[in-house]
Amino acid sequence: MRRSSRMPTLLRGFVALSVALVVAVAGSGTAAADPIISSGALLQNATSPNGSYVDSVEIVNDRTLVIYVYSASMMRPIPVQVQRPANTSVPQPTLYLLNGAGGGVDNAQWRLKTDALQFLSDKPVNVVSPVGGPWSYYTDWKRADPVLGLNKWKTFLTQELPPIIDAGLGTNGVNAIAGLSSSGTSVLQLAESAQGLYKAVASYSGCAQTSDPIGQQFITLTVETWGGGDVENMYGAPNDPAWVENDPYVHADKLRGLALYISTGNGLPGQYDVLDNPYALPGPTGLANQIVIGGVIEAGTNFCTRNLQNRLNQLGIPATYNFRPAGTHSWGYWQDDFKASWPVLAGGLGI
Repeated sequence: MRRSSRMPTLLRGFVALSVALVVAVAGSGTAAADPIISSGALLQNATSPNGSYVDSVEIVNDRTLVIYVYSASMMRPIPVQVQRPANTSVPQPTLYLLNGAGGGVDNAQWRLKTDALQFLSDKPVNVVSPVGGPWSYYTDWKRADPVLGLNKWKTFLTQELPPIIDAGLGTNGVNAIAGLSSSGTSVLQLAESAQGLYKAVASYSGCAQTSDPIGQQFITLTVETWGGGDVENMYGAPNDPAWVENDPYVHADKLRGLALYISTGNGLPGQYDVLDNPYALPGPTGLANQIVIGGVIEAGTNFCTRNLQNRLNQLGIPATYNFRPAGTHSWGYWQDDFKASWPVLAGGLGI
């Protein structure tokens, strides 16, 4: 397949390296030789209806590959990390596993911060994680941002990527999606905007509210304070209808029929918020940041999640909730939440 020079060499190397770092523990053998891994090519070189296509493929090991998908809407190749199922002899479902606010461009990836990929290594599921879109909330922005660029992630994730994944990997067409922090908001938005695309959704420490003052402050903090972008390039001025149009809380009725798992801590220090814990930020300063800032953020997501629970209860929409009695906005808790959510995700995937 074609290899494009449009993807910076440094980013290509980073994406491949981040996958390779988990090879030793996640690369156990398959039930039969995977034809994609063996040939170095996807089963079909499919395109999406708007002309998005596979730019190139990198085989990392006997279970993992990186597909560079040229997004017609964003006009650039997007690296997509894939872990193939333990058994590839029959079509299997797909779990879209989204990274957090940094989009995985930093080292804050499920692959690097948790053992989620190892946990899934014996499961009959394709695991798909795009790398990109830092501070974008994986949504479609109104216009390009001078700092954060052109972001059309809803289009990419719901229209461009799925047909390429389904044809290229030979899936059975059954999907679930999971995300943490800002992408814990995104997975709810995506499920509501593309009804029928997913059978199960898991949201860890996300805030479903986007259009009320609290929700807008969450997004502004992420996009502007941390990302350096302009939130008005995302959804417009605070009174722009786009804020309400993309609010998962307002449109919670569209979550009906999905297998839902929703979790959050409460911001109080927990088992992973101790000095030198492998899931704590390093050093006394890092730990203080995790406890203070991470605690405040998690207290906020707890508030949002309680509101979402009340909203879903009013609508008669069932969900599995996990309100942890402690815990900050950090990876150790999300690793635990992911494993706790697996029965809900697996049930939706038909596993």
